[in-house]
Parts: sequence; C-alpha cells; structure tokens
Amino acid sequence: MKKYFIKLLCFATLIVTSNTFVFAGKYQNFKVSTYIRAQDVARMADDKFLNETWETVSSQIDLDKIYLETHRDAFTVDEKTMKKVKQFFLSKGLEVGGGITYTRSEPTDFETYSYARENERQQVREVSEYTAKLFDDFILDDFFFIDLKNDDEIAAKGTKSWTEYRLRLMADAGRELVVDPAKAVNPKVKVIIKYPNWYDHFHGLGFNLEEEPLYFDGLWTGTETRDPGSAQHLQNYLSYNIIRYFDNIAPSRNGGGWVDAGGINMSMDRYAEQLHLTMLAKTPEIILWNYMQLADVKIMPQMMRKPWQDLGGNSFRYDEMVAPFQKDGKTITPTTMARFASVTLRQTDELMGKLGQPIGLISYKPYHSSGEDFLQNYLGMIGLPMDMHPQWVNGRKQILLTEQAACDPQIVEKMKELLRNGGDVIITTGLLKAIRDKVADICELYCGDLKAIVNDFGMAGKSEREFIIPQVKYFTNDAWEVVSAGRPLTGGVSGYPILLRDTYSKGMLFVLTIPDDFGNLYDYPAGALNVIRRAMSKDVGAYIEGPAKVALFPYDNRTLVVENFNDEAVSINVVVNEKVGSLRNLLTGESYQPKEQQPVPRWGYNRFFGYAQDASVFSIQLPAHSYVGLGY
Repeated sequence: MKKYFIKLLCFATLIVTSNTFVFAGKYQNFKVSTYIRAQDVARMADDKFLNETWETVSSQIDLDKIYLETHRDAFTVDEKTMKKVKQFFLSKGLEVGGGITYTRSEPTDFETYSYARENERQQVREVSEYTAKLFDDFILDDFFFIDLKNDDEIAAKGTKSWTEYRLRLMADAGRELVVDPAKAVNPKVKVIIKYPNWYDHFHGLGFNLEEEPLYFDGLWTGTETRDPGSAQHLQNYLSYNIIRYFDNIAPSRNGGGWVDAGGINMSMDRYAEQLHLTMLAKTPEIILWNYMQLADVKIMPQMMRKPWQDLGGNSFRYDEMVAPFQKDGKTITPTTMARFASVTLRQTDELMGKLGQPIGLISYKPYHSSGEDFLQNYLGMIGLPMDMHPQWVNGRKQILLTEQAACDPQIVEKMKELLRNGGDVIITTGLLKAIRDKVADICELYCGDLKAIVNDFGMAGKSEREFIIPQVKYFTNDAWEVVSAGRPLTGGVSGYPILLRDTYSKGMLFVLTIPDDFGNLYDYPAGALNVIRRAMSKDVGAYIEGPAKVALFPYDNRTLVVENFNDEAVSINVVVNEKVGSLRNLLTGESYQPKEQQPVPRWGYNRFFGYAQDASVFSIQLPAHSYVGLGY
C-alpha cells in the first residue's frame, strides 16, 4: 500500500516547495475553477448564450480552470458541442477538464444508476470512455454512490448488510466501470472522485474512503455548509474540517474544495465564509459550483446584506463588494454572486501565503465508522481546532475519541498506551456509553440512560437556556469533576460532570459531556468553554477564551486565524502557552501586547482554571462574521 501511495502524484498542476504551493495562475496560493452541468453545456451550442454568460462571469471573477460535464440525469452532451465549448474556453486562456454525474434523475431523490443491472453498468462504462476520449482529466460529481433498493439490488445483496454490500459494490464499480475503461481509452487521463459533505454517512451508500482513494488519481472535497440549521445540520466549521480529514486520508492528493450558492440566502457573509474556510485548510484549488450560479444568482441587498454590516470593521464588506470597480480599463458594476467570490478569494489569497500547515487536536475517526455524527464540527465551533484522522496517530500529547472510535476493537489498548506514555485521552459521553465495560479497565465509570436538565455551571458561569445532558456516574475520589452543571448548581441540590478527569499511569483520561442536542454546546458559558479549551491545547500551543461560535485555526509556523461566526462583535483572549512578547496581525502589521495576569497555582482542581506561569494572554476584538490572522 505504501508503494501505491508513493507512485500516485497530485493531479493538480502545482509545485510543492517547503510546504508552500506555488501557482502560475491568476492567484498566488491556489487555483479558482468552476463547473458547467451537462444540460448547460448543451445550451452552449448557441453562440449567443455561450458568449453572454462568459461575459457576465469573466467580468466579475478571474478563473483558472473550467470543468465541462458530459453526462447527468441520463443525458449525454453530443461530441460536436463538447468539442466546440471546450475550444471556446481554451481560447480564453483557461485549463479545461471534464466532469460526470452518474445520476438517472436528481429530482427523484437523486436516483443513481443500479450497479446490479448489467445494462446500467454498461451505460456507466460508456460514459467514462466517452469522457476520457475528450479530456485528460475528469471529475465525478457527488453521486458516485448507490441509493436504490430495487429487486435486483435486494437479490444481489443477499445476506449482507446494505452497508457491507454497497461498500464492496461501489469500490469494485469505480475501478471496473470508471477508472480502468477510461485509461484503456486514454492512458494519460486522470480520473478524480469528488466526495460530498456528508462524510459520516458515506459508508451507508457505498462511498468507500478506505479503498477508492488508492486507485482514483485524486479526490475532491465538498465543503458546502449552507444553512447549518437545514436538514443536514452541517456546521460552518465543516468547510474547513472536511478538507483536513480528506487530506489525512490521501496526503497530497486532495485536489480542492467545492462550494455552491447554498446559504447565500442567509447573507453574503455565509457564502463568503464557506469559501474562506475552504481555503484556510490550505487546499490547492476551489471549484465554484456552478458556472450558471455565477452567471445567474443576482445580488439582492434585502437578502444578502445584514444589519451587522452597518457596524463596520467586518472582514467581508458588502458595500465594497457591490461597488463599481475597474478591470481591463473598464468600469464594471457587479451584478451576481461571482463578485462576492472574487473579493473573498483575493482577500483570502493574501492571508494564505503567510500561514504554515494546519495543525490541531487529533481526533481518531476510523474508516466506515458511525456515532455522534459530525460532532467534530460542533466542537470546532466552540473553539477546539480539529484534526481528524482515519488511523490512530502516535507521538501526540492528546487525542480526542468520539463514539466513532468504538468500531476499533483495539481502542482501549491504544488508549492505555498513550496514557502510559504520559498523554491525555479525551473521550465523549457517546464513546463512554459504547465501550463502558472495556473502559472500566482504565476507570470505572459509566453513562447510562439517565438525563439531567442544566443551566448553571457554578464558577464557570450560566447558560441562557436550559438543556439536557447525559449523567456521567463515577466513584467519588476515583475521578474528579473539573467543570460541573446543575439547575441550579450554585445553591442547588444536584450537579453533573461536564468535564471529568481521572489519572491512569502517567496520563490523564478526560470525559467530555456532549448534550443530547449537539447545538447546546453553543450554550455552554464562556467560562466552561475556556476550561475545556485550555485542557485540550497541549498539542496546539494556544487556545482562545470567549463565547461559542468563535473558531481557532492554528498552523505549524506559529501563526493562527481566529474567526467569529456570531451575528455580533465579540471580545476574546488569545492565550499562547509560552512567553511571547507580542502578537502581530498578519495583514495589517498591527502589534498586540500581552495582558498582565496573576498565575494560578497549578495543582489539583485549580490546574484547569486561570493561567499558567508561562502563558501569554492577548485581548482581541472581532466584529460580527469576521476573522483575524495572527503570528507570534
């Protein structure tokens, strides 16, 4: 397997030097691309449509590459039109690649092809061959999975679970029906699979993250988070976190992120944040889905400009984005979302060149694992910088384990090894429930079906609403509560652990209580969040203090980005776990001086409150939906 990884090269046209991407395109640190659906490519047989849409898009954003889709919803664009449109964009100085969406009918619950039917398998193969004939690289849009349970699929499944059947079926189909046929037609073609944003559910529909990245020439990442309150509950932080996870699955072969217009109805900022977070993960390319959205989604102030813009100081400035600007000697008045993308990516490009490689708190999510789905994105939104890996990572001081880790039969032995080496293991209540009997060899505690309603965190503050948490039970004086909560806790009659600790060998086991509704993590008061962040910052070297919905993005060159997702300004502290003379704003050069603070004795319970002797604390003000890049 190692030889396989070594032989596979990143398909993006980039040069890697000292961990820095160097590009010859229109941007310094990445490429900007877009994608045209098959039905829209077909419309481009009309010269008027082709030229007018290009004028609208190209006047408002610079593009490096365009992907032309050959097939979607059982429709294939004819070869004459494909070649004409390809040549048009090549003449405009763009790179041109291909695309395929293996759907029969998106309006019918995203109906895919049936891979148990030979005639449909043949259709899949023919589309791949046709596309490889036209392009030297092509990308599969989201839908290379199977969501059908027709009689043929039921018969083929036999006694296997749907997950087992689909994982094997699609891993084989990708090689036999897509990659191998394409390379037989065009030996130099690069076949890339694009994965969507719902990664925790992939295995149930056949996306095989363990096997597919080994034989596809690259992968792409869906980073659309849109409205976090919609059916998928994809929190803002996922736009960054999923890139990092896929980077760790296929190092150097994750080609980029993919963002659509979803969420722009919430505000221009929500769209801009998705682009910005995608690029904070240091990915080499972004696809703006899709070309017709860039041409047709109009700027609408009543929907896209929100009240916080009136307060000023925002990172994403609506009024500046929609103002007329000069390009190629012409005055351009912005008309579509393409302008929002252009300004956001230019701004992010300036920052990216100053950042090193992302780092964070390691979170182990084994392949094909389920449990506490997408929790790491909620944790990212309370200021814990996530670094998800599909395999156990050695040599770190801390590791976070959610319920997903329970599918590793050796998980407790791995925990013990880290604890014996003096490290910290942080487990969630979901994992505690899943491995109660096994974890008892480290600490006898459990989390059953009993619940508690809480709103008071004692000296750590109060929440603005009541919410439900699971009750963690333990032996007195064997484990210790670091943060507790009740209703009330101060002057009340009951309290329950929010953060619990126990020692084992040279290390420490923490249990982090996760509310029944993950969104209630945002209701934890700042005092409680500060203790949690501080306890989990050993590998990162810094943490933030303040409310929820403020995220920290640290890098290995002593830089970091702090981003506020709240609708109002926030005051935070950036705490560096060592003595440093100042923090500098990476874009403005402004210098921040450390605050004077009294160290707290580092013993027992107190070790998790206050600041260590060598900590440096800096006060930062962040407007609504804004970020700052810092170096120390």
